[in-house]
Amino acid sequence: MKTFLTLGKVLTALFWGVVLANLLQPFAQPFALLLNGAGAFILLIHGLELWFFDKRIAACSKPTQERVQVMLFGVFQLLGLPTAQATVAAEAEPEQALPMEAGNA
Repeated sequence: MKTFLTLGKVLTALFWGVVLANLLQPFAQPFALLLNGAGAFILLIHGLELWFFDKRIAACSKPTQERVQVMLFGVFQLLGLPTAQATVAAEAEPEQALPMEAGNA
């Protein structure tokens, strides 16, 4: 799964590089227009992903960095984030350990 996510991120970075190159020096028409449209559409989709998964991203240790990466890589970054259930379980585990240690002392 990690290989799939890494490959997806590399291909997405290449896509954004091509979109940026098209903005700096436009390709021949109709490719420039199609590429600009695809870039705008993908940016919109990544913005929607930020909106839908805001609570999951906010639960991360560095939410600002995660938001930037979601805007760049989209679902490939979201799939690499821990699930909300894993985050809740990790936070609840230390809390349960403390009373047991206090009772033993």
